[in-house]
Amino acid sequence: MKKLNFILAAFLGLGLSTAQAQAPKGSVLIKNATVLTVTKGNLENSDVLVQDGIIKQIGKNIAAPAGVQTIDATGKYVMPGIIDAHSHVALDVVNEASAPITSEVRMKDVVNPFEIGIYRALAGGVTISHAMHGSANVVGGQNATLKHRWGAKDPADIIMQDAPRTIKFALGENPTRVHGRGNGIQPRTRMGVEAVLRNGFSEALQYKKAWETYHAAKATKGNTLTPPAYSERLQTLADILDGKIIIHCHSYRADEIYMLINVAKDFNIKKLVFQHTNEGFKVAPEIAEYTMGASVFADWWAYKMEVYYSTAYNAAILQRNGAITSINSDSAELIRHLYHEAAKTQRYGGLTDDEALAMITINPAKQLGIDDKVGSIEVGKQADIVIFDTHPLSSYAVPQMTFVDGVKYFDIKADKDDQRQLVAATEMVEPIFLRANEEAHRCMQDVDAYFEAFQGAFYHEKH
Repeated sequence: MKKLNFILAAFLGLGLSTAQAQAPKGSVLIKNATVLTVTKGNLENSDVLVQDGIIKQIGKNIAAPAGVQTIDATGKYVMPGIIDAHSHVALDVVNEASAPITSEVRMKDVVNPFEIGIYRALAGGVTISHAMHGSANVVGGQNATLKHRWGAKDPADIIMQDAPRTIKFALGENPTRVHGRGNGIQPRTRMGVEAVLRNGFSEALQYKKAWETYHAAKATKGNTLTPPAYSERLQTLADILDGKIIIHCHSYRADEIYMLINVAKDFNIKKLVFQHTNEGFKVAPEIAEYTMGASVFADWWAYKMEVYYSTAYNAAILQRNGAITSINSDSAELIRHLYHEAAKTQRYGGLTDDEALAMITINPAKQLGIDDKVGSIEVGKQADIVIFDTHPLSSYAVPQMTFVDGVKYFDIKADKDDQRQLVAATEMVEPIFLRANEEAHRCMQDVDAYFEAFQGAFYHEKH
């Protein structure tokens, strides 16, 4: 028996070692660059030493240890890998549009490491993306934070396993039209959205109480109490209440943003990030005081009625009011040049270089709960790094190399002809939309087919 246990332990150990080896760690010395640390200023003519995927040393005249490749970055700029806090890249499915609350579903179950969008993102300097559930439901599925390790074959190898759990919420027209107008159930209005949230969390509190009562009774002599029925949906909501999951909420209007802040306060929820947040500038002090900030578009609005009103100064106003603010893409195309989107905050708001770069590095890292690992160039952090030919906030900037955990996954000089023009297996060559293209950022992907199959075509605009 002992021999059998030993053999099993050996196999388990081998499996663990294999799993750990699937995420490669690289070593490299980047020399003579202008290093934009984001959090600790800019360093001219400096070197960055990476060993085993970790930034080990930053300074001048660093000697390369034996076996470590040296890259001469004279005249170039080095910055932290760009982080996109709102993306749907590398997901085969985006929405589970079958109920107003679907907190039991997980995006990590539909991650596709072969999605060409990963490589395109790397070509734009993006090393991490937040692969989110769509906005069809008031409470959607649990998101996945991805490391862009292009070439990996196992979905688990591109999931950032040490990132905190996050979940997608959605306010406004998307859930009301899917469930209210589409299915004839709550929510049909913004009042209904709030009711779904309050009822869901109230039920989760009862669920928690039932389990607490059961566990307390187990220690009692003669106890015959049976355990409550397990619910993954309610357990996930309970985990939100316990601070184990960060909410990322699709939102546009100031009134609904303030509504969710009040709901969060009533249920003592601290971990909340607003997404899109087009009218966030109207409630910027409240967002700064009560939440983990907002992840916004640089200048994207007026693509439907509820998002008709916004301003390109939104990000700067939020920043100036003390809200943690990031710029996201929500787009497989926009993700390729988020550094241009960040630069718009200088034209519209006069942000400094560090403030603008923070919106695509350390700020989204904070919103994803990974700022202790990535988001800036600091000793001890994971070596997600981009080398640019000129300052990344310049209109002429082009990423030259992109590293994840010290491994080079993109090199513009080794970029194969037409590689970025490959078509994803899950993407039509000529996309067909069942209604007006108001949701080009994929937040409502998979919902069209749902309407077509179950409700018929009640939207007249088709092409």
